[in-house]
Amino acid sequence: MSLKRSTVQQLLASQELDREVLVKGWVRTRRGNKYVQFIALNDGSVLHNIQVVAAAENFPEENLKDVATGACLAVRGTLVASQGKGQSVEIQASEITVLGKADPETYPLQKKGHSLEFLREIAHLRPRTNTFGAVLRVRHALAFAVHKYYNDNGFFYVHTPIITGSDAEGAGQMFRVTTLPADNPPRTETGEVDYAQDFFGKATNLTVSGQLEGELAALALGKIYTFGPTFRAENSNTARHLAEFWMIEPEVAFNELEENMDLAEDFLKYLVRYALDNCADDLAFLNEHYDKELLARLRFVVDNDFQRLTYTEAVDVLKGARQKFEFPVDWGTDLQSEHERYLVEKHFKKPVILTNYPKEIKAFYMKLDDDGRTVRAMDVLFPGIGEIIGGSQREEDLEKLLARMAEMHVPAEELSWFLDTRRFGSAPHAGFGLGFERLVLFVTGMANIRDVIPFPRFPKNAEF
Repeated sequence: MSLKRSTVQQLLASQELDREVLVKGWVRTRRGNKYVQFIALNDGSVLHNIQVVAAAENFPEENLKDVATGACLAVRGTLVASQGKGQSVEIQASEITVLGKADPETYPLQKKGHSLEFLREIAHLRPRTNTFGAVLRVRHALAFAVHKYYNDNGFFYVHTPIITGSDAEGAGQMFRVTTLPADNPPRTETGEVDYAQDFFGKATNLTVSGQLEGELAALALGKIYTFGPTFRAENSNTARHLAEFWMIEPEVAFNELEENMDLAEDFLKYLVRYALDNCADDLAFLNEHYDKELLARLRFVVDNDFQRLTYTEAVDVLKGARQKFEFPVDWGTDLQSEHERYLVEKHFKKPVILTNYPKEIKAFYMKLDDDGRTVRAMDVLFPGIGEIIGGSQREEDLEKLLARMAEMHVPAEELSWFLDTRRFGSAPHAGFGLGFERLVLFVTGMANIRDVIPFPRFPKNAEF
């Protein structure tokens, strides 16, 4: 019977010693002397390496010439208690097979510190580093936790379209999807591109949100969520923007603003708690090497009830602040990140949910308040990052929604399918959007959003 491969994670956690094991992985480092060689092997299953001990009497140097940093090995040996510090077990090797060589002269990831900027240039190799191994394991855990939370709470996962025929939400910042020839597209009599001859018979784009379709599903299934890729053709090179990212958007029939806030707070606390409980080693590494306050900030979110106040109350707080802001604060202006962080980090010292924003700075589908000036919007603000969730109670009244669309020049004819939910059995409902990469950015403590997605897409970059 052939020996079954064990992962590094399984071996490091094992209490069953003095047994033959098989492990496969990539060499992180190799050191030693003429009597013995120590090989640090990692297979991605866990942050830590397992030490392979190769005695010179069994492995002369000529047999180890290809065992260099980056090489892929299969190692058979005996799992024993470690003689050195830093690990509880190690493998006394009996057989080492090189599965894939790595030329030490050209392999980019040598045993030294590499800048995050350099690692972005070799994004196809950066998952092999401790940093990106940790980030990607945390990303996986959070994605799993999203699905687990909603499944356990009776939500249905709905796949909303990635290709959309409406640009009502995009304000021109959308990626066009077309099969028409770029060099000579067909034209109408007036000289415009004739999208009637395109694949879908009309102009189509990559979606910026699954919300509108999510509303349709919620008004049939009750509680739904979407979790999928979204795209924004915004020419932005900031540390908080990507052209391709993932969005989580729950939508709940019969929920109003208060229940929407309750859901957002419970959901965020669950996700952060899940990461703390299930990614302890990776978070400890990121806390030590990238952000000394990371673990304290994560516990800050879990341990505090979120402060709730209206936009108007927040403006009053900011106007009374002794701190000088780069951007002035006046009622009716959108709050900047510096304002949001002041409220969270300096004034309330807890996460904040702001509600009831001026209608002029919010989307057409948000429910109008009785005062006619504000809408039932809500933004959740976190330390270090500012807004992490944006949402609202939706306008369920057809006449009011049509009036808002006319005010904001949103073409009603393009969204007749969306308006049908207000024509046939309309109901109060609410939802929000959480940018998944922004969540991962917060939980890992990384400074740039390009470092929390495997292959970032941003202006002038679509590598790998």
